[in-house]
Amino acid sequence: MDDKFIPVCEPLLDGNEIRYVLDALQTGWISSAGRYIPAFERAFADFVGAKHGIAVCNGTVALHLALVAIGIGPGDEVIIPNFTMIASAFAICYTGAVPVFVDAESDTWNIDTDSIRGCITERTRAIVPVHIYGQPCEMDAIQKIAREYGLKIAEDAAEVHGAEYHGTKCGALGDIAAFSFFANKIATTGEGGMVVTNDDTLADRCRYFKNLCFPLAGPRTYQHADIGFNYRMSNVHAAIGLAQVERLDEYVSARRKNHMLYQELLCDLPGLCFQPELPKTKNVYWMNGVVVKSKEFGIHRNDLMERLQGQGIDTRVFFTGMHRQEALRKFGCRTDGAFPVSEWLTNNGMYLPSGSGLRESDIRRIAATIRTARDA
Repeated sequence: MDDKFIPVCEPLLDGNEIRYVLDALQTGWISSAGRYIPAFERAFADFVGAKHGIAVCNGTVALHLALVAIGIGPGDEVIIPNFTMIASAFAICYTGAVPVFVDAESDTWNIDTDSIRGCITERTRAIVPVHIYGQPCEMDAIQKIAREYGLKIAEDAAEVHGAEYHGTKCGALGDIAAFSFFANKIATTGEGGMVVTNDDTLADRCRYFKNLCFPLAGPRTYQHADIGFNYRMSNVHAAIGLAQVERLDEYVSARRKNHMLYQELLCDLPGLCFQPELPKTKNVYWMNGVVVKSKEFGIHRNDLMERLQGQGIDTRVFFTGMHRQEALRKFGCRTDGAFPVSEWLTNNGMYLPSGSGLRESDIRRIAATIRTARDA
């Protein structure tokens, strides 16, 4: 066995991160003020093509803040994909609204836009499209539905830094969007998130609510008109984020290059299905996910993961569908529907190592191990 362990996804910190963090430490600006916060907000908003960026302490609260900004609250319903990370649903629950689940498409793994209308009621106020694993959702259809029913669109763009839909970057395709900068994301701050929007009013609402509802202008009197949140990002985290944005185009290119090599080395194997890149979109392949069709491939996904782990290659299973989540049943969500595509993805999907710093030799070793595992 090769002595080198290949993690499923580790951060790449090869730019100005140390220099900027040391500057924040040496100047004493380590909390929620300092020059790196506005610089990071401006740089990332520019990268996305949005007017405003509001940095926060993680991606889940970014989505919660975005939902609060567009007025989501108790009694409302918000449509989300059933196949997603549970943070997408939890953020809606934090507002007091109820998430309503729509099954995935079998080809893209994103929300099935043909099924959205059937889930809309008089209580529906918004759609949260989640761009799964790097592939943009079919936003033309979602935008059309939102206009037809007067709904807001809050993109969950946690996994799609740099992905594009018809030439526009994800995060600039709805009313407001939320990004994550967790350690495994294409750009990371360790923990962190950001809300982006082109709407001045929504941006001000985010800045207001993220900082305990202190007034945006004037002296602090410690009088508060609304219940707010302490969702601030530290200057130290923003220093890391600014350095990451400076290299973000390179990191996106690396993820796409990794995927193309995986495809080249494994495309002839029956029963191993990668997420596609649809026409007029740019998939950034945050994760190189595959679905293992065990009858065609020869072994089950679980067996493949075990054999890869035995050779020092880390993997992960796909998300578990929201309809299987006990926490959401307790909250009052409808989980009794049929979600066959979500079930198929949950039961058969896995991530291959996907970090921006993967070497070509790593990917060739992973591909060779997959072939050996299948033929064993």
